[in-house]
Amino acid sequence: MEFNEKLQELRKSKGLTQEELARDLYVSRTAVSKWESSRGYPGIDSLKEISRYFSVSIDDLLSGEKLISIAEKEKQADIRNMCNAVIGAIDLFAFVLVLLPLYPHSTNEFVYSVNLINYTQTTNFNYYVYWVIFVGLMGAGFLKILLVKLGKENLNCYMTKISIVLSILAVIFLAMAREAYATPLVFTMLMLKMFMYMKYIEYNK
Repeated sequence: MEFNEKLQELRKSKGLTQEELARDLYVSRTAVSKWESSRGYPGIDSLKEISRYFSVSIDDLLSGEKLISIAEKEKQADIRNMCNAVIGAIDLFAFVLVLLPLYPHSTNEFVYSVNLINYTQTTNFNYYVYWVIFVGLMGAGFLKILLVKLGKENLNCYMTKISIVLSILAVIFLAMAREAYATPLVFTMLMLKMFMYMKYIEYNK
């Protein structure tokens, strides 16, 4: 007997509807419906809860091979979530590009560095482009971490691509403007994001 059939049999033996079972297991009714229609399997935590709720062993619910498969998929999902969270954190780190003294300011014979807020010795166009890109990166980082929390992996993948494009544009624009301190920092952030994105792809096969 397959898992979906076992779950239906156990549920009906207690006279429960899918909605009632979902409530008792603290999952959505859609999740229970998906499990019973063989369109998916519960995660390890949900399997433990089902096992406890119906007083049956996990081995009675699923074969060892299927358990290993579910555990492996959960591990891969955890690694993908970690990659997305790290990329989001790197984007949030763009706030240092605003606050750190990375931009040149010359007075008489001296040149010292100021933060973006006090940076006046550049064109208005450059200044506003910097703000747009850096705020865009911080916004992307915030959204990525939020999407990890919400479990929206597909949307997170699109947000990662937007983030990488923004970083590439930032590197190109800062390099063209000859920002000697900000450029290598943004380039390093881009390389870190690319590394994490490659890891994400590796565990998304």
